[in-house]
Amino acid sequence: MEFRVLGTVTLVAECGRPVQLGPAKRRSLLAMLLLRPNAAVGVDRLTRALWDEDPPRHSRTVLQGHVSRLRALFAEHGAPAHGVELLTQGPAYALRLPESLVDAHRFERLHRLAREQREPARAVRLLREALALWEGPALGGTVGGPLLEAAAHGLDEMRLTAVEELAGAHALLGEHSAAAAMLRAEAVLHPLREPLVAALMLALGRSGRQSDALDWYHRTRELLADQLGVDPGAVLSDAYTTLLRADAPARAVPAPVPAAAVPTAAVRLPATPSPAAWGPDGEPGEPDGEPAGPGSGSAAPDGGSAEPDGGSAEPDGGSAEPDGGSAAPGAGSAEPAPPARTPAVPQLLPRRPGGFTGRTAELTALDRATAAHPDAVVMLTGSAGVGKTALALHWAHRRRADFPDGRLFADLHGYSPVPARDTTSVLREFLLALGVPAERMPDTAQALGARYRELTCGRRMLVVLDNARDSAQVRPLLPGGEGCATLVTSRSRLGELVVSDAARPVPVRELPAAQSTELLAAVLGPDLVAAEPEAAARLAGLCDGLPLALRVAAARLATRPHQGLAAFAGELADEHSRLDLLNVGNTGVAAALGLTVQHLPEPARRMFHHLGPHTGATLDLRTAAALAGCLPSQAAAALDQLAAAQLVVEAGPQSYVLHDLVRLYARSLSPGYDPEALLRLLDHWLRTLLAACAAAEPGSEPCCALPAGVRRAAPVRPFAGRADALAWFAAERDALRGAVESAVAAGLHDRAWRLVLLQWPLIVWQVRDGWVPLLERALVCAEADGDPGAQSRTRALLGWVLSEEGRPQEALAQLERAPGLAALAGDTAGEAIARINLAVALTRTGERARPGELLSSALRLAERAGRTDTVALAHQHLTEHLLTVGAPEAAADHAVRGLALAAPPAAAPRRVVLRTLYGEALAATGRRVEAVRQLGDAAREARAHAYEEGESAARAALEALAER
Repeated sequence: MEFRVLGTVTLVAECGRPVQLGPAKRRSLLAMLLLRPNAAVGVDRLTRALWDEDPPRHSRTVLQGHVSRLRALFAEHGAPAHGVELLTQGPAYALRLPESLVDAHRFERLHRLAREQREPARAVRLLREALALWEGPALGGTVGGPLLEAAAHGLDEMRLTAVEELAGAHALLGEHSAAAAMLRAEAVLHPLREPLVAALMLALGRSGRQSDALDWYHRTRELLADQLGVDPGAVLSDAYTTLLRADAPARAVPAPVPAAAVPTAAVRLPATPSPAAWGPDGEPGEPDGEPAGPGSGSAAPDGGSAEPDGGSAEPDGGSAEPDGGSAAPGAGSAEPAPPARTPAVPQLLPRRPGGFTGRTAELTALDRATAAHPDAVVMLTGSAGVGKTALALHWAHRRRADFPDGRLFADLHGYSPVPARDTTSVLREFLLALGVPAERMPDTAQALGARYRELTCGRRMLVVLDNARDSAQVRPLLPGGEGCATLVTSRSRLGELVVSDAARPVPVRELPAAQSTELLAAVLGPDLVAAEPEAAARLAGLCDGLPLALRVAAARLATRPHQGLAAFAGELADEHSRLDLLNVGNTGVAAALGLTVQHLPEPARRMFHHLGPHTGATLDLRTAAALAGCLPSQAAAALDQLAAAQLVVEAGPQSYVLHDLVRLYARSLSPGYDPEALLRLLDHWLRTLLAACAAAEPGSEPCCALPAGVRRAAPVRPFAGRADALAWFAAERDALRGAVESAVAAGLHDRAWRLVLLQWPLIVWQVRDGWVPLLERALVCAEADGDPGAQSRTRALLGWVLSEEGRPQEALAQLERAPGLAALAGDTAGEAIARINLAVALTRTGERARPGELLSSALRLAERAGRTDTVALAHQHLTEHLLTVGAPEAAADHAVRGLALAAPPAAAPRRVVLRTLYGEALAATGRRVEAVRQLGDAAREARAHAYEEGESAARAALEALAER
């Protein structure tokens, strides 16, 4: 068993797997206890750490619940056997454990041992071992707040000190480049830490990089002046003076010394190869053997025409002239026989692509496929601009030694503005490269293919067929024999090639965020990216991880040397101009996608044009049918064709991912949208939202009706239950927000406010998750629609959220107006809800009398409206109010009445809350046995429905009852 705080706070079980700790507050509680192992930590301090200055009324109860859950987790994973026990010590808790189980303790011990060493090499080993314990910023996954943030800062300071000491130990060993590399990574993250920058400057100077060292000084001096208004301190100024006085001269690389001249006592370190000599997986790359030359830094775009560097290779001997035309005098009349012709070794590959980064998994897959089957046919398939050609060329150059008999390359122009290559012309080009003279070239396509397979039989060659449209274009170009591998790139899946030739597909996806940033650094230079890391990450995200988009963005930046990454990312964030900014000349994302769409079958092309109004990253079959106004079966066929062309990605059954740049391109094809298509989409969302509400809150009534003139399009998806509905709400939140914006832009205010209000189950469930701006937008739309009922419902929900966020005055400003608007609209149930929310907000401000009156009137209104769910809600809040004012008997009565109405199919959370309140009321009236039974039932039902907060509250109430 192990506890980690140097990174995300984690409990690691004996099997080596992390234990699921649950909510952030439980993780924060564990962190507080681990920071002071074997010592009592007071409840007040823990409460302050978890809630800062605004703990909820039942904070102690919730805290007890988290303690109980931690104890259960410890017991479940054998904590007692490791000496781990969570104890209650009066008004405090203590975590008893061997301190060696905590990674921070091991880090401190190793750090202390390193400081005691006299030998730098041993100190380096110990410090590296200590720093390897870190997995990220300290105390990750906690709720933050002053106490935890201060502790995390202290731990991070210890790590930085260890880094600086490790760099110092490297310097004592003369390993200044290693010290500089380590310090630079930290200086980028902590640019105002002067001792760190000073150490980096000296390390750079001593490794022969004085100009870089001086650049760091000037950059830091400007940062100090701009951000803090101060000049460099003594430590930074001294380092600068040292560099200027050449106390740290640049050391020239020594010439190789003969072995006999090296003193036997000297320790010589191996030379470090330059980064260019290493492959992306850390192994030495194969020597390219080709001149770099101008233009070698950019690969041909994925859908363009990759020009081979030297056309076709010259045949080694078209008509070889014998070297000795006449015999030497006196040698007789017989002429020597002409030497045997050496087979041509063609090298048709374009140059190695510059700035290549990442793709370790794909490169490994290519290695394995060709190692296991030397005659393998491997397909790199992926969307336009994803970097298939660059990957193929990089691998082909990297594995040059595996193909001693040559490498052939042809761009088949499957997706290109020029016509696709025909088989005959490609075969002629290959045969010329293989040494067949033009006058001996076969006449027919069949004869060309036969000669090609004959010449490649028995040889170890690589054939790269780039940008293929379909399998029929590829199959005649496959070489003969068992030693020739073929690498095909295509935007199509080429499934027929899998069937006919056992081709092995290697999908090429978008680059992950880190590799996207690395590609920007490779093209723009690492210093520019290191100076604005957050902007670089944002820029990479806006490019969807597409290497083509990233390279075009870099080209834009290169032509604007005075525009920083942050400014360009800000421009790129505007969806209306993003595609234009990602085009340079005839190269860019839109051009590449256009070539793919141009070759789509008609149903797929029609569907793609209808995708413009969609606002989400995911697209299900029914939504696509609504957009296109077609049957789900027709939508399924069209989406399959789009997936085959890599324009959408299958994410699951009847579910697809639509990347932002693809969606924006679809939108650009029909910039005005079809108004009917937008209405079909919005009304489909509304129907789906109503179905999700019914599944998430069974037994509840809809908060609004469908608008007049609603379009009936595709059937809505079914929901398996509450968990399924809430997961859908969460997954589609961004798409729904985009739909609201589209509705507002089109003046469809009656749709816009409904799209917001119908998300109420998720809003209530995740109430502190930034809902205020969306609800404020809904209120503006409800007012524009002139609907007082909608205004009341929106104000009631907005006021509840503001109250939960700790903004009481803003909450009351909304909630005081909600009941009157509902009465004006004749919405009796809406008035009841508005009064309940107002009562809860007033209770939080300390009022006692008015909340009771509001709740009693809300109960009467709900009963008059016949809304069972609202009646149960009123009973729940009356129970809580009566407990607060010291009327447990009346509270118990309301709890019983509420429970009678909250029986299934009503949602479990309401029953859990009512049963917990009922248990507390029973306990307050002295009916202890019955209270224990109710609280136990509440905890079990909460656990059965994965309602963690409810389970914590119920168990905390049980523990409080046991301590009385």
